[in-house]
Amino acid sequence: MISSITPVAIPARNAKELTVKQLKHLKNPYMVYQLDATAYPGNSGSPVYHPATGSVIAIVNKVLLKSTKESALTNPSDITYAIPVKHLQQLIKRTALN
Repeated sequence: MISSITPVAIPARNAKELTVKQLKHLKNPYMVYQLDATAYPGNSGSPVYHPATGSVIAIVNKVLLKSTKESALTNPSDITYAIPVKHLQQLIKRTALN
């Protein structure tokens, strides 16, 4: 289930940690799907299907970690992020042109 559509942003603990590159990225971020689902190491790259049509709408990309990478197995957050297929299609087109 898609619980939200959220911008990709790298958090900073305070304003001093923000870089010019991060600020520019925040002005025009790309949106990803936040899923209420548990993904484990090795699930990245898995398809996310539209329940009615069966078409692939996104690809699992990362999970929210509560603490360390190792905790993803023992104490998962149940929050997973997936990249919408349209972003992947654009990347494939750009790669093919080069």
